[in-house]
Amino acid sequence: MNSALTIGKAAQLAGVNIQTLHYYERRGLLRPEGRLESGYRLYGDESVRRLRFIKNAQGLGFSLEEIARLLRLRVGRGVNCGKVRRQAQARLDGVRRKIMGLKAIEKTLQRLIRTCAAKGTTDACPILEAVDGAARPVKTGNHRC
Repeated sequence: MNSALTIGKAAQLAGVNIQTLHYYERRGLLRPEGRLESGYRLYGDESVRRLRFIKNAQGLGFSLEEIARLLRLRVGRGVNCGKVRRQAQARLDGVRRKIMGLKAIEKTLQRLIRTCAAKGTTDACPILEAVDGAARPVKTGNHRC
């Protein structure tokens, strides 16, 4: 081990909190590189690098399960980069599906907002009625809301 870091120092260097580090350990994404006689865990530079990898992958939207697969590919010798590319493509496809869903939500909210004149009481509010599901499909036009 290049450097012996306490859990707090490793977490700090990686930009995560200690509870996150413990959680990654429980999920099998990280292992301490050593222990003191007292039982305290020790981590090294590779642990910090691995923590940063996990954090960066999460920032790209990868789930912890997907990250575990990427980590296995990362350390595998002779593993074809195409496997990593396929995982990244699958993540991109998921992101695109989410964007389409968010765009549909955006259009629905825009339509609901256009239907509301914001001058009436909430008992006849087309936005609340639409969210409640009790209302008929909302038509465009201003309602007394």
